[in-house]
Amino acid sequence: MLIKKPDEIKSSEITDEKLYLNRRNFLRAATLVGSVAATGWLYRQLNVPSREAAKIAQTPDAKPVPGYTTPEGDVANTFEDITNYNNFYEFSTSKNGVAPAARKFVARPWTISVEGLVQKPKTFDLDDLLKLAPPEDRVYRHRCVEAWSMVIPWLGFPLAKLLAQVEPMSNAKYVKFITLYDPKRMPNQSDTDVLPWPYQEGLRLDEAMHPLTLLATGLYGKPLLPQNGAPLRLVVPWKYGFKGIKSIVQIILMEQQPRTTWSDAAPDEYGFYANVNPQVDHPRWSQASERRIGEWGKRATLPFNGYAEQVAQLYAGMNLRTYF
Repeated sequence: MLIKKPDEIKSSEITDEKLYLNRRNFLRAATLVGSVAATGWLYRQLNVPSREAAKIAQTPDAKPVPGYTTPEGDVANTFEDITNYNNFYEFSTSKNGVAPAARKFVARPWTISVEGLVQKPKTFDLDDLLKLAPPEDRVYRHRCVEAWSMVIPWLGFPLAKLLAQVEPMSNAKYVKFITLYDPKRMPNQSDTDVLPWPYQEGLRLDEAMHPLTLLATGLYGKPLLPQNGAPLRLVVPWKYGFKGIKSIVQIILMEQQPRTTWSDAAPDEYGFYANVNPQVDHPRWSQASERRIGEWGKRATLPFNGYAEQVAQLYAGMNLRTYF
């Protein structure tokens, strides 16, 4: 993980924003190969964001800083990668179909209620929420359970900052998150055969309070686009991507472990913890290696997605060979 301030970026590391916003006609005639293993760089030219989407406004008090890399040398994926290859079933089950389906989604006004086992339950207006802590640029590896990965330069603030505002009670052990339910704005929610709606996820409280756990409000220094979970999404970089619930409207602190959408839909394939573990395969995908979007070859998957030094102690004594 890397947190960068604008004055720490060398000019040689900065990629002109035009380069990642204007590479739009390169492979439009290519035919998309259907498997995850073959997508690589072919997919992203087939669903280009609208001109309006590309002209997103800058987040107040935060400067966009392209050219991000992790300390290990992982270069952030392009803006096109991150905004055109998305799992967001509320809009579409096609990764390339999410951005077009979400193009008209309006994320303001927006409120987030935080309730349950807290001393000070509160409903936050989005603008008030953005003032809780200075926005931070963080470069995180992102690992999907489908065995593809990206490196994403998020903008946001630690979830712990929000939870401190409501003062969790001593018997609060878990945090539940709920996505917006509005089939008019999220058209695929009309299809109840896809998933039970609204989407729900959860963390243990100590996971939620960990310094790496982020509430993301943007990427590449700019506000999130709808396909990436606007206006607020969860980022837990040592877990598989489906834990990163998007378009959050409700947070509930609980004593018992909450039910989560994918665990309910496919309990043999998706568990509550979902820590990245190359030694334990998903029933449909090996987790030993991954394909970084934009690259042809595969690379070895790291335990806890490379964040073991920071988070492994959270799971001391647990049998990590048990899937999720």
